[in-house]
Amino acid sequence: MKLTVNGEERQVTAATLAALLDELDYAPDFLATARNGEIVPAAERSRCALKDGDRIEILSPMQGG
Repeated sequence: MKLTVNGEERQVTAATLAALLDELDYAPDFLATARNGEIVPAAERSRCALKDGDRIEILSPMQGG
């Protein structure tokens, strides 16, 4: 299916947000995720079904000063 991940179109096979993070090699421990502008809490990622055309945002904290 085709998704937009962080503004970039991607072809993926993942059916859930948790599977997408795994497919894209993200470590899910310290991430914020959203689907179509709605925040998806970590506990709900495995139940968050993806659909063709979804917009996914994956954000991770950065160190800095």
